[in-house]
Amino acid sequence: MIPLMKITFSSARLAVLPLAAVSAFPWSVFAQATPELAETVVTATRVATRADQLTSEVVVVDREAIERSAGRTLPEVLARTASVQMTSNGGRGKTAGVFIRGTESRHTILLIDGVRYGTATAGTPVWDNIPVDMIERIEVLKGPASALYGPDAAGGVVQIFTRRGTQGLAPYAAATVGTNSYRELSAGLRGGQDNVRYALGVSHTDDKGFSATNPSVPFGNHNPDRDGFRQKALNASVDWQLNSDWKLSAGALYSDGTNHFDDGLGADTQSDARSTVLRAGVEGRITPEWTTRLNYSQGTDRSNALVSASPWNIPGLFETQQDQWSWQNDIKTPVGTVVAGAETLLQKVNSSTAYTVTERRINAVFAGLNGTSGGHSWQLNARRDDNSQFGGSSTGYAGYGYQFNKNWRAHASYGTSFVAPSFNQLYWPGFGNTLLVPEEGKNTEFGVDWTEGNHHVKLIRFDNKIRGFITSGRAPVNLPRARIEGWTLGYDGSFDALNLRAAVDALDPRNELTGKLLPRRSKSQVTLGADYSVGPWSFGGSLLQVGRRYDDAANATPLASYTTVDLQASYAFARDWNVQAKLNNVGDRAYETALGYNQPGRQFFVTLRYTPK
Repeated sequence: MIPLMKITFSSARLAVLPLAAVSAFPWSVFAQATPELAETVVTATRVATRADQLTSEVVVVDREAIERSAGRTLPEVLARTASVQMTSNGGRGKTAGVFIRGTESRHTILLIDGVRYGTATAGTPVWDNIPVDMIERIEVLKGPASALYGPDAAGGVVQIFTRRGTQGLAPYAAATVGTNSYRELSAGLRGGQDNVRYALGVSHTDDKGFSATNPSVPFGNHNPDRDGFRQKALNASVDWQLNSDWKLSAGALYSDGTNHFDDGLGADTQSDARSTVLRAGVEGRITPEWTTRLNYSQGTDRSNALVSASPWNIPGLFETQQDQWSWQNDIKTPVGTVVAGAETLLQKVNSSTAYTVTERRINAVFAGLNGTSGGHSWQLNARRDDNSQFGGSSTGYAGYGYQFNKNWRAHASYGTSFVAPSFNQLYWPGFGNTLLVPEEGKNTEFGVDWTEGNHHVKLIRFDNKIRGFITSGRAPVNLPRARIEGWTLGYDGSFDALNLRAAVDALDPRNELTGKLLPRRSKSQVTLGADYSVGPWSFGGSLLQVGRRYDDAANATPLASYTTVDLQASYAFARDWNVQAKLNNVGDRAYETALGYNQPGRQFFVTLRYTPK
């Protein structure tokens, strides 16, 4: 079984020993039940596919796992449950990044209910302003996915599914208080009858925060004050089943946050951040074997710096709008499901900063085949993108999996990627470089899975070679080659009411020209977790250990390794009510994911939650 929350772990030196132990250990003694059928995911193939038939690695984080997690932000949740690394310039609402398998944050595509969301100026997903309480489920596809979703997916895809409608009436609500005067209120309604399903949710967050910076921060921006964050958000969706074959759907997510950050002693700058995701589509069955869907979506990221006491911080507007049309056809054939279609993506920049170019269009056609027969599974994808700035690019993916017996399965894949420079990298005054060319990547992956009852072990080996890798910071350039290779080895399973998770990652992300490590990536990361339920009580804990990293490309500024331990307990005191307590960073460990930027110390939270059964 591929569980709802997967944590993987890796190390070349550890690879042989665990697999040998798996074969020798009498796990059947502890297996308590026949596992359920594997769940279905959509991000890895663009169509619903059983997770145990995939030829790539996908991690799924469900609502229950999100509520148990110590993460208060989306990057924190991912770093504890999906074997990815994160970086953050302070607390909630501050600029954050997510590294999937050691690739850049701009190498990941973020989808919200299928809508591409991010900033074209920085060229990265916007992780900082997404309300976690509105997320129902997360799918993390690891490895290049440009052949599926187009440019930028050199590292993978994170797809968020917000809460959707259901039959009947299902209200919910939660209230949280915690350290640093943290307050959060959320409520919503999911319902439906006959052919209509609907959902509506609202939330409000107020976090007084802590000082985002310390004296080590570059450019002397430290100010020892609280840098808080306030956010209000709304999400809504409706699905209308017109008849047995056709359905209309629409949805929206709106989030408005006010963020405080430092600009030097006595200088407190505020920034208003607004996120809007809109979608509408129609889906229908043309023949029993042919389904078609047409979608329009728009993702908008807006950041507006307000007046600051700092003389060198000039207020300014940065707004990115991404409009996308997508037409997809799924056709069942004797050799699998054919997926074919076309997309148009229009990226527009509106800013008080003068960019030489403020718009680009990407037209694409794509096709794929996913199928299974006996113990065999296969996936083929090809895509052609025509970028108005950089011309045409072709990407592809080929994967194969084989189930040897009820316990053992292996898969292998090869994929290519294409990443165009962002508007900031090209045109930011005094910063950009108009001579940059797109990055091109080639990735190989091999994985072995072992399953016995409720126990699952996964070993993954990957090797991602990127030509023309674009450096970070001022005046970026194309490096001849960067190579990111590593191992992922993970276990999850259960012994009656005790659920266990373990993960270790070994990574070697290097500039092949100099041999230096890419900035802010650790060569090792370990995550451990356990949850135990008895009657109305539930207890859990997790550990995150991140190794030494460097803040700069020259590897001259080290960031110390760190380990945090988090605890949580909940009590269902009535049929529809429970109270949960969390103690994060029990040891009050001081650490940085970026030089000079603080991360949360010991924090305590209490949540009262209402969820009718």
